Order: sequence, then C-alpha cells, then structure tokens
Amino acid sequence: MKEEKKRTLYLKVRVSPEEMAAIKKKFENSGMSSLSGFVRAMIFEGYIAQVDENELKELTRIANNVANNINQIARRANVTNKVYKEDIDEIKELDDKLWRPLMFLQTKVAQLKH
Repeated sequence: MKEEKKRTLYLKVRVSPEEMAAIKKKFENSGMSSLSGFVRAMIFEGYIAQVDENELKELTRIANNVANNINQIARRANVTNKVYKEDIDEIKELDDKLWRPLMFLQTKVAQLKH
C-alpha cells in the first residue's frame, strides 16, 4: 500500500473579499472537490504569463494588413481575371511578417506547458 505524505505545515495567505470570490469561482469552475487541492494544483502546476499588449496589437495589425491586401488582390483578380507576380510576392512578404512572431509566440506557450 502506498504511503500517503502527511501535510503538517500550514500556509496562510491574506486576500481581499474580491480576490476570495475570484478564487472560489475558479475553484468551482475547476471541477475539483477540495479547495486545498485546487490551490496546491495552481501553485505547483499553474503558471503566470506576462503578455505584452503592444506586441499582440502589432500582430493583429499585421494580420489585418495581410487580410486587407489579400482581399484587394482577390477583387482585382475577379475583375481582371489576372493575378500578378507582385501581388503574390507581397502576400508572401506579409505572410512572413505574420508567421515569424506567431511561431515565436507558439514556442513560448509550449514552454509554459512543460
């Protein structure tokens, strides 16, 4: 039979009523049966991610730029029945600008899981 570890130490943390309400809501949404187990899981398995909103806004701006350019090229292609090499080159360049930071972000998120 596996020996259970005894938890003999006590951790006391002060929180505001708003913080406690948020903790309890997260606990209820977790589906776990013990608040203590939930808190331990968050401490040992949780993580804190700092997100630079300016970088995310820049990614959104680039993605919108790519989408707008593709729409313009599609409209032009529908009207003229022609697609120009310059248009394809522009899409590839914008695609690169978008994918490099997205791949970097994906790598960072993957590191958080380990």
